[in-house]
Amino acid sequence: MSVEIRDERFRQVVGDDATLESLGTDFIFTEGPMWHEVEKHLVFSDIPGDIMRKWTPDGQITTFRQPSNKTNGNFYDRQGRLVSCQHASSTVTRTEKDGSITVLASHYDGNQLNSPNDIVVSNDGAIYFSDPTYGRTEKFGLLRDQQLSFQGVYRIDGDSGELTLLADDFTQPNGLTLSLDESQLFVNDTLERHIRVFDVLPDGSLSNSRVWAKPTGEGPGGPDGMKIDSEGNLYCTGPGGIHVFAPDATSLGVIQIPGGAANFTWGGDDLGELFITSSTTLLRTRVKVPGRSLF
Repeated sequence: MSVEIRDERFRQVVGDDATLESLGTDFIFTEGPMWHEVEKHLVFSDIPGDIMRKWTPDGQITTFRQPSNKTNGNFYDRQGRLVSCQHASSTVTRTEKDGSITVLASHYDGNQLNSPNDIVVSNDGAIYFSDPTYGRTEKFGLLRDQQLSFQGVYRIDGDSGELTLLADDFTQPNGLTLSLDESQLFVNDTLERHIRVFDVLPDGSLSNSRVWAKPTGEGPGGPDGMKIDSEGNLYCTGPGGIHVFAPDATSLGVIQIPGGAANFTWGGDDLGELFITSSTTLLRTRVKVPGRSLF
């Protein structure tokens, strides 16, 4: 068995098992996978390798961008433009349709951001991202002193481009995702090993912070990549693999990944394929409830 079933609903969401297929290996540390629904390809990062790669359904893996400023998390906006978190430059960028790169955020209150890590885009174009310090270490970014006195979560307004600090009380904020109706923002904290949820107010600010769930179990890994499927089930990496939670925060079970998982995304023609970045390897399995369409 490659799954741990904790609630019978797991069988309807994931299945009775989850066979893992290796799509590529011998990377250094993979992260940030995102599927392009129109062009039918997967982009993913290899942070220490300072490269982003592209996988296509014919099995080919090619270079998407090199150097990549040690890019970590990625997400597509409604126009199909890739927004990315760059560790080495401490920036949030957007790849335009012509291939040019626009810097969307680099500083807050006159100080350089720590190292933007993971990112999500709302339907109105607002961008939410986490800003821990992992990209200020030698392996995953550039070793340098931190300019800010906190690790925060931010919002970039979709119209004005204004950067707003939403929360500054995290130890190391990491993965984040919006609920299906975008009334809530989930953010996990790797060192605290829990998932918090906030209510999203009409102006995009956050309120009513509380701990929503804790991925618990045995094996390598902690809270990192996190996304919502098309029925509101929340997937989050954690000990032993990818933990699946029902919308009511019940732990349904774990897709077990022998080497641990850093991140994942849904893809394929029906968005029923789950692509997983697991350290040196890119994996794939199938689930029953597909991911949600971004475009």
